[in-house]
Amino acid sequence: MNHHVTVGVDGSPESRTAARWGAREAALRSVPLRLVHAVDWPVSPAMPRPDRAAADRWADEVLAEAAQELRLLHPKLDLTTRCLSGRPAAALAAEALDAGLLVLGSRGLGGLTGFLVGSVGMSTLAATETPAVLVRNAPDPYGPGPDASGEVVVGVDIHEAADRVLAFAFEEASRHDRALRAVHGWQLPATYAYASFDPDDVREIGASVTQMLDDMLLPWRRKFPEVSVTTQALMGSAGRQLVQAATGADLVVVGRRVRRSPLGAHLGAVAHAVLHHSAVPVAVVAHD
Repeated sequence: MNHHVTVGVDGSPESRTAARWGAREAALRSVPLRLVHAVDWPVSPAMPRPDRAAADRWADEVLAEAAQELRLLHPKLDLTTRCLSGRPAAALAAEALDAGLLVLGSRGLGGLTGFLVGSVGMSTLAATETPAVLVRNAPDPYGPGPDASGEVVVGVDIHEAADRVLAFAFEEASRHDRALRAVHGWQLPATYAYASFDPDDVREIGASVTQMLDDMLLPWRRKFPEVSVTTQALMGSAGRQLVQAATGADLVVVGRRVRRSPLGAHLGAVAHAVLHHSAVPVAVVAHD
């Protein structure tokens, strides 16, 4: 079954860029595109009906304007729109249940490189099992997208099952005819912090980690022989290494596990670092 691509739009420049990115992805996948906007009505006190009617008209205009632009860019694309009621994060997560991909816009941090992932974006990522891509606004009026040059970069944890993450990364690289770079960040055992170590030990550990990474990718290389694959096992923080490796890429793919705490959901240190500091579109895929 060919699942559609869902894009959340809210009228912001970031969501318009995300909509263009999602439209090109849907066209390339030959699947329908669905634009959705969530209207959050307070339960109490009741909102006056004229205000509600005005907000409904605004939501319809946001969807209509986005749809009109995308139909001009992709006249053959099967495109529909939906206005949802409820908390945006919950509504988007529910809407993504039958989608193959969820696309959201994310605001850049002013002069810094990276994303500002607000509570809606983080809550949506934590609530959905559907792969989600966060797209930054860009000077290019068409935004960053599948047509750009570059490669797909995927973060790999050699100590965790990562079939869903690798499947998504290899499929994207194959679909867009891009090279794939698999990156794993590793650090010396804690005991090395209290004693001197032989550089040969570091090289030996690095070689062992590289071999484990290559072994993990072997079945996927065989399944996708058309994809050119390189690997990097880099000593240092996994999040920092992945952010640096993704510079200039078309897409960076990262896995996530949701951890609950009194302060809310946490997607994991690596996913958090990449979401907040990568300048390229970030695909977040739930681990197996």
